[in-house]
Amino acid sequence: MQSPGPVAFSPFGIDIMWYGILVTAGIAASCICIYLRGPRHGISRDRTLSFLLLILIAGIIGLRVYYVAFQWDYYSANPGEILNFRGGGLAIHGGLIGGALMAFLLTKIYKERTWNTFDLLLTCVPLGQAIGRFGNFFNSEAYGSLVDDDWPFYVIVDGSHYHATFLYESVWCLLLFFFLLYIDNHRKFDGQSALLYIMLYSAERFFVEALRTDSLMIALPFGEIKTAQLVSLVAFVAALAVYIAKSRKKRRTGGRRRG
Repeated sequence: MQSPGPVAFSPFGIDIMWYGILVTAGIAASCICIYLRGPRHGISRDRTLSFLLLILIAGIIGLRVYYVAFQWDYYSANPGEILNFRGGGLAIHGGLIGGALMAFLLTKIYKERTWNTFDLLLTCVPLGQAIGRFGNFFNSEAYGSLVDDDWPFYVIVDGSHYHATFLYESVWCLLLFFFLLYIDNHRKFDGQSALLYIMLYSAERFFVEALRTDSLMIALPFGEIKTAQLVSLVAFVAALAVYIAKSRKKRRTGGRRRG
């Protein structure tokens, strides 16, 4: 696969980028999914819309703040670029963290069940990720290391073949979305869908990130590590621990779901 270029069209001389179109389409798809499934979780559609607006704002801020924080050497020297979203620089982990913090706050303010709300949100998030990841293809970015010409899935950049890591993640997220739909429709406890999302997305991201060559890095006492791998590892272990604890509690009590 070779990108036809990042620009979709240019009305009145203004470039409209495929990346922006696909990310926006992904966000819209996730929001529609959340809106439609809100009543299944006992959350009215009016409340769902209110939550989505604030969660989206927090998520977009998180996307940028996370990236800027881990590229601070550059942005501290070029502060005018911090708000230059068109110049690139968004990180999905930052968006998830920002959105999760806002969702948690809203559940406390409006007295919604926290884990039940996270189940609703995180069941639908991978659908948006599956769509949005294709923006990286049009930008010729977020690809992996070099592969042989006979490798079945590759992206061509400057005449060379690289792992199509955006495709790996997109396919995984699409499969994850359908899996979580099934799980969410048959939940045994609040938090089951959300915790499975965290574990399964983190596992995929940890291994796919190992193939990428453009990763954000973080310095630790023993050396540098890819930021996304560290975050994925911590998230996986934490989610697994909570999942086990909730499963055991459910088996002991046999009670109804709680947030």
